[in-house]
Amino acid sequence: MRLTVLGGSAAGPNTGAGCSGYLVESDGTRIVLDLGPGTLPELRRHADFRTVAGIVISHMHLDHVLDIAALRFALAYNPIKPPGRMPLWLPPGGFAQLGRIALAFADEGEDIDYFSSVFDVSEYDPGDTLTIGDIGLTFAPTIHYVPCWAMRLRSVGSGDLGYTADTGPSAPLSPFFAGVAVLIAEATLNEPGEETDHLRGHLTAREAGRLATQVNAETLVLSHIWEELHFEGLRADAAAIFRRNLVVAHPGTVVHW
Repeated sequence: MRLTVLGGSAAGPNTGAGCSGYLVESDGTRIVLDLGPGTLPELRRHADFRTVAGIVISHMHLDHVLDIAALRFALAYNPIKPPGRMPLWLPPGGFAQLGRIALAFADEGEDIDYFSSVFDVSEYDPGDTLTIGDIGLTFAPTIHYVPCWAMRLRSVGSGDLGYTADTGPSAPLSPFFAGVAVLIAEATLNEPGEETDHLRGHLTAREAGRLATQVNAETLVLSHIWEELHFEGLRADAAAIFRRNLVVAHPGTVVHW
């Protein structure tokens, strides 16, 4: 499998870097996990955006979904048309929020099919396996400020990929991610802050490193980072605990396994 980082910034884009977005490719399938602001231009560098087999959204915060609206315009108005409607998989409750986005931007009378004209929109069931091509996705709830779902991706003949999405340290994700080859883990904080751990919705880099160590990952991709907290300092925090391959998620970063 192959992972290409489309963006690894936290709640707002860093300089020259979009928010959460990841292109995942198996031998036969290409999908995108989240599509935050600033990730669509990076997607276009690495793939034909018209032929992605599906987009899967972890949760409906703006920094994970905003370029869905930009992609809607690219699919609708680009002079080279897509072969059909692109599958878009939202978390439970995502339909309603997507509808509110449509109300904000659609012309009068257009909101009913504003997104469905170019996307085949569905809500995934986190209790089931979502199969897209030869990639199977399973889900686990995280601890965040809105409902959010971590993902595990499997393709025959390759090690698994884990993606924490946004989560605090009290989410019991170690069993879910056990044995993944690659773990994309958020590392939003340099210190825990004043929130109690059971309420906190983000990880420190040390906690990301601890999770990767617990699940015996071969590679840790640190993501969801503010540049103001300094990439190398957060990397060093994680590396103090996780002693295997460690990557910081910058646009265009590629991991093969």
